[in-house]
Amino acid sequence: MKDAESGASTRSVPLRKKLQESNETRNVPRWYVLRAAYGKERHYFQMMTQENYTVYCPTIRVRKRINGKLRNVTESRIPNIFFAYGTLDELKAVVYDNVRFPHLRFYYRHLHEGARITRRPLIVPDYQIENLKIICASESENIIIVPSGVEKFKTGQTVRVIEGAFAGLIGKVARYHGQQRVAIIIDGLLTIASAYVPKAFIEIIV
Repeated sequence: MKDAESGASTRSVPLRKKLQESNETRNVPRWYVLRAAYGKERHYFQMMTQENYTVYCPTIRVRKRINGKLRNVTESRIPNIFFAYGTLDELKAVVYDNVRFPHLRFYYRHLHEGARITRRPLIVPDYQIENLKIICASESENIIIVPSGVEKFKTGQTVRVIEGAFAGLIGKVARYHGQQRVAIIIDGLLTIASAYVPKAFIEIIV
């Protein structure tokens, strides 16, 4: 069947629309998840920072005994993972640079499309990055990366933390390891839960 004005087959319209949307998406800056093998995430994070990319690597300061002495050490909250903001093509220029970034790749999300399984670079919404920053800025060692099999946060109420170290955090509330916590769920990557948050410090979002 032909379109009356263009003469083009109407069967090709959904495909053209899909291609157009795909091209538009490629030109929109977003937060992408990058995976660095061999614990090189902070090294690549520093390299991209020096080249004026917008990147975020959640870290924590911990006390460790090194050569018999206690020292403050900075470690990644999420091993081998950091986040970069840009268009898909901008970040491909880095990820596909096997000379300077030989162990850097996109973190892919696998999707079922009929009988086929496709993979796409995982995109994290801006608000989830902001929530992740709030959780990780607390420097609390009691923050927990929740195993994927734990479902209680997915069914918890959506709340906003209004006081304390996690003020501004929006997430799902549930009791975990005997304490009330607020967690953010980054689909396809992880669930990360705050340290203890008193009931008086949260409000329910309707």
